[in-house]
Amino acid sequence: MKRNLICGLDVGTSHVRAIVGEVDLNGTINIIGVGTSPSHGLKKGVIVDLDKTVEAITNAVEEAERMVGTTIPSVFLGIVGSQVGLIDNRGVVAVAGADKEITEEDVERVLQAAKVIALPPDREIIDVIPREFIVDGYDGIRDPVGMVGVRLEVDAMIITGMITSLRNLYRCVERAGLEIEGTVLTALANAEVALTRDEKELGTVLLDLGGGTTEIAVFQNGYLKNLAVLPVGGDHITNDIAVGLRTTLQHAERLKLDHGVALQSMAPEGAMLELPHISGKEARKVQKKELAMIIESRLVEILQMAVEALAEMGIKEPLPAGIVLTGGVSLTDGLPDLAEQIFQSAVRAAQPGYVGVKSPIYSTAVGIIHYIQHTQLHNLREYKGGRTALPGFFGRVKSWFLEMFD
Repeated sequence: MKRNLICGLDVGTSHVRAIVGEVDLNGTINIIGVGTSPSHGLKKGVIVDLDKTVEAITNAVEEAERMVGTTIPSVFLGIVGSQVGLIDNRGVVAVAGADKEITEEDVERVLQAAKVIALPPDREIIDVIPREFIVDGYDGIRDPVGMVGVRLEVDAMIITGMITSLRNLYRCVERAGLEIEGTVLTALANAEVALTRDEKELGTVLLDLGGGTTEIAVFQNGYLKNLAVLPVGGDHITNDIAVGLRTTLQHAERLKLDHGVALQSMAPEGAMLELPHISGKEARKVQKKELAMIIESRLVEILQMAVEALAEMGIKEPLPAGIVLTGGVSLTDGLPDLAEQIFQSAVRAAQPGYVGVKSPIYSTAVGIIHYIQHTQLHNLREYKGGRTALPGFFGRVKSWFLEMFD
């Protein structure tokens, strides 16, 4: 029996996560391997130490390999929004066949035509996402293959990336002994597992609250409309706790995870927490309310920055489907209530529904697997910058795993 496995790699500021999914014949994904490693080589989503990042990637992938029971030679990599820019563009081609039936080749050609744009020398195209196809003036077409027409157009979103930061990320993955099979924008990956189809159609804001960055992705009419990244996240809350309560960063992180709440009103009156002193003196006691006050004030600041970023995108009124929270910080008790007050909109926390990866901290890595499976199996091609179509994807990948059941 051969196995079709896809590995999603999420290189985050606080953790690197590797998730291995097995795709069965019906196209269902089963998560069979999970690896997590603390990441010390990134600040605000950007690599500052290559060796530490390589080590974190290696540790996470090795942990996933132990669960799967085989080596993983290649991964699909998540790309953070702080390194990318979105450009809308159109491509037009004449349908090639004598019978004027639109084929996969025509679609590939029109996507290549959409890529013809002037780019600054420090940027490169990562991906081309078709929003809609237009056949002889009829728009709103999701998949034109098999239709008959003379002129094929595509309204596409070109995702471009900063060459230097991307090359550093690629280098780390390759130095960890892995081949990069493809790249996926983390906002698109998160949307695969965090948003419903209705939410994407009606209009929603996906807020990914990570360790070093907060990513704001706006979805409308079924596709990604806009993207912004704030250089603040959970690590800043930890830092505030360490400074405010005069304790170590490690202990501040523990306090945040074990006792942190988003609203001061949620902390019970008179409840106390024990703190070890930094210089090894006797332990001190602080009120839980004090911890909650520090967390609430930083969360309010992050959410207010998100409101301002949305206003800059032209979104001043709440979108119909509201706000969806994901990422590690979204696990903070009471955060949806706080966010509702600030955004004046409906807010819910996303929960990927897979055994073993039910926490939103895994949504990016699980989403990468979903995104790849959905673009590969349904379209039998990959919209990749500078890469050819990959129709034989599973044919190539299965060779890794032949040793499993030879």
